[in-house]
Amino acid sequence: MSSAGDAAMCNIASHLPKMARLQPDALAVVFPTGLDANGTRTYARQTYAELDKQSDVIAAGLGKAGITRGMRTVLMVKPGPEFFALTFALFKAGIVPVLIDPGLGIAQLKTCLAQAEPEAFIGIPAAHAARVVLGLGRKTIRLCITVGSRWLWGGTTLAKVIALGEGQGTGPVLVHTQADDIAAILFTSGSTGIAKGVRYSHGNFAAQVELIRKTYDIRPGEIDLPTFPLFALFDPALGMTTVVPDMDFTRPANVNPMKIKHAIDDWGVTNVFASPALLATVSRHGVANGVQWPTVRRILTAGAPVPAATLERMHQMLAPDAEIFTPYGATEALPVASIGSREILTDTRVRTEAGAGVCVGRVVAPNDVRVIAITDEPITDWAQAHVLSAGQIGEITVAGPTTTSMYIGRPDATRSAKIQRDGAIVHRMGDVGYFDESGRLWFCGRKSHRVQLDGVTLFSAPVEEIFNTHAAVFRTALVAATVGGIRIPVLCVERDADAQTRSPLSERALFDELKTIGAPYAHTENIAHFLIHPGFPVDIRHNAKIGREILTVWAQAKLS
Repeated sequence: MSSAGDAAMCNIASHLPKMARLQPDALAVVFPTGLDANGTRTYARQTYAELDKQSDVIAAGLGKAGITRGMRTVLMVKPGPEFFALTFALFKAGIVPVLIDPGLGIAQLKTCLAQAEPEAFIGIPAAHAARVVLGLGRKTIRLCITVGSRWLWGGTTLAKVIALGEGQGTGPVLVHTQADDIAAILFTSGSTGIAKGVRYSHGNFAAQVELIRKTYDIRPGEIDLPTFPLFALFDPALGMTTVVPDMDFTRPANVNPMKIKHAIDDWGVTNVFASPALLATVSRHGVANGVQWPTVRRILTAGAPVPAATLERMHQMLAPDAEIFTPYGATEALPVASIGSREILTDTRVRTEAGAGVCVGRVVAPNDVRVIAITDEPITDWAQAHVLSAGQIGEITVAGPTTTSMYIGRPDATRSAKIQRDGAIVHRMGDVGYFDESGRLWFCGRKSHRVQLDGVTLFSAPVEEIFNTHAAVFRTALVAATVGGIRIPVLCVERDADAQTRSPLSERALFDELKTIGAPYAHTENIAHFLIHPGFPVDIRHNAKIGREILTVWAQAKLS
């Protein structure tokens, strides 16, 4: 790392003391705590001044406990008061939080921790129990802090860390980090293989804050309901109040819609960040029960394409001037492009349903997005890439201030995903798509999900969106199978449960109708194999990314 004074300071945590000075008594975070004796919903509150002071105390205490600048530290704490204070304390102290979705599974967790090589572990008792029993991070973790009661394992507790920090009495803590210094390791969702640890710099985070602020006109004083915990960490930098929803963050599709409604009503929520799966659940319930979200002005949703039907239902619940935005990007670079629901519903939807793919909008400046010819091989230098013209489907690449530089402990993945161009890092999104005649970017699916047949390549989104128009279909997934020695396309189908209840349709009748729907289009006219699946496997984080690798194995077994 560079020494202090070599370059301008850039620490993502610096936004918090700034907001604490500008609006000390404004609420930073609100947490649901249950019901009182009268059945009234209760909340804990933390102002900007309180969060800033608490994170200073913890940052000082961590140093006294031996966790110091640059140390990689696993953070496994449920969204709540401790999560926010700890995260900002780590950033302030220059400690590197390692953030992993706890629902990834034992094998993935072991692999992720082995790649990250953390030296410290901060977690709730259940996380420590899993760490000890499963041997997570055994080779590298040497310092442990328990948030709550410590059981049989070693280390100390957060309460003792706080006592150490209070005893030190040093005041504000904010180390002099710079834009290129590592700030955190965030893991991908693991939807297409083993989750990868993305190296985030303080500059990456700072750029994300500014791009999100400018792109969506977010202003201090707004009230945010983030149903994805990591997105909540942007709120203090944006001057928003975070209202933590009462939900299981690993199962957004199973959210209780009324708990979301209550939080919105109790706090006048203006902004919601939610996965497409959560919006599908709350919108179905909302339209059926006349639920309104009158204060919400803006919804941001990411993780997978959002069905137009979901957008339509959501608009029935929102005020007339509200908008739903679908920012396109990935853990490695976000936001890359963006489009609003009104443009989707009045313009691009028709083309999507006719097999053009999913429009993800216009590039968010100053990102530089280019589409290159598809290859599964690494591209070490930009001179080896072939840039395609508008209308040609290829791999989407991006270079910009939020583009991350590497994966931690995965040099093979870094080589496959990063390209050098004039000293800058270009990230290969792993998605395929194209630019249309007006400069909008269209998504055609993951590169690894394309189905290559004899003389033709089928891309998942253009195929699936045609069949998703059937009223009895919830979603579809294109995979390939080998039958009689010939590789064929197979469409896995997940029924719409409500539609099947209202108007039952036999498999044969549904398949016949799907063939009729696909017949007019060159890329779907020859799809003749359909399989009903009881419920697609999806990612833990968003419950929206379909596990096509798993479906491919399932489909092959069904057809063998």
